[in-house]
Amino acid sequence: MMTFLPGVFLLLLPALAWGAEPFARATVEDNGNIVPGQQVRVDVDVFAPDFFTSPPQFPLFDVPDALVTLPEERTQNISETKDGVQYSGIRKSYAVVPQAPGKFVLPEIDIGLGYSVDGKPTKATVKMPSVSFNAGEASGAAGQRVVFAASDLTIEQVFDPSAPSLKVGDALVRTITVTAENTQAMMIPPVGGGTVSGLRQYQKQPKIEDGIPVGRETASRRTETYVYTADREGSFTIPAVSYDWFDIARHEQTSASLPSVMVAVAPAVAMTPIKPVLDDVRRQAPHVIRQKVALAIMGLLAAMGVLWAGLRFWPVINSLLQNAGLKHQASHGYRLKRLRQLIRSGSEQEIYNGLQTWSRSLGNGTLEEWVRFGPADLQRQVDILSQKLFRSGRAEIDRERLAAVVDYRRPARLDASPVLPPLNP
Repeated sequence: MMTFLPGVFLLLLPALAWGAEPFARATVEDNGNIVPGQQVRVDVDVFAPDFFTSPPQFPLFDVPDALVTLPEERTQNISETKDGVQYSGIRKSYAVVPQAPGKFVLPEIDIGLGYSVDGKPTKATVKMPSVSFNAGEASGAAGQRVVFAASDLTIEQVFDPSAPSLKVGDALVRTITVTAENTQAMMIPPVGGGTVSGLRQYQKQPKIEDGIPVGRETASRRTETYVYTADREGSFTIPAVSYDWFDIARHEQTSASLPSVMVAVAPAVAMTPIKPVLDDVRRQAPHVIRQKVALAIMGLLAAMGVLWAGLRFWPVINSLLQNAGLKHQASHGYRLKRLRQLIRSGSEQEIYNGLQTWSRSLGNGTLEEWVRFGPADLQRQVDILSQKLFRSGRAEIDRERLAAVVDYRRPARLDASPVLPPLNP
């Protein structure tokens, strides 16, 4: 009897595996001291029996009074045995930033995926269960509410030239960087460099970066650049900076600062004139001299007018230039060029993420939906890439061939349903 029971159990194993279904679970990184403005990590694990034939599609969702993002981090491959069945799993993390104190409930969301059933690809949808967390009230010493929370924040400034001494007409560049962990660059507030009385000041578009290596950890960074120009000599003070933030490690409001800097502006260097040789110069008629003087004055007035107009309308001109640059970066050709560069030099995961973003920009719900009607080379290379990332495949993608076929737009008629009924039903 004892030898019979193990045999029966072994016979039941295929039936157990056949009845296994994919599932999902969510976990909130909650230490019990969450405050408004703090980034809360929500890990979502999706499991499927055997192996994935297409990766889970994690959608964004809305939570009242909170900002929800999906950081561009590499997904984690995990595994688990449940009721005697081996499951493959993929973990992705959402970042939720509460904007006010209170209870925040994340809704159930549908996550599409593909997995293998008896060796055949099968489509499925799992639900991420609803989870919640609480954000408590936290105030600084001055009674102000928290607006930005992070850990290990540093703020630095660099001047170019390094010695802040100028001559009239020179330019001084001030670069301020804010680096912090447990946040995203888009969440780091502006620094605010203040204004300098007596110097013209221009601020460049800020630069934000995620995934900055800091030891064994990664951080986010915001870089602001200010350009000062001197129109007259004298001494000027570039103001100090006070930057308020909430330290989630110590759970207290704190402030980082940068010192003020004195700038000395000296007169411009006068050029030594060359003494003219008048012996061989032909004397010009008085009316010709007057004409040249008048033309010189008119040219000077015109140059001053152009300079005044440029300074007066610089904000408008600068805005037009920035809008033109953003429009160029959003164009189909520019994004296609960047995607091809990524395919030729990026990692497999970066290529896969880039293809997902590209397919969504063309109006497709998922990468699979775009590839399904595409050229055979596109289907083959994306399948090789999926196998390499999610099924431990050994084949390598042909980067040049994939870059050559990504400029594919799925015709709308492939999804269109017939408008008219059959003529002869």
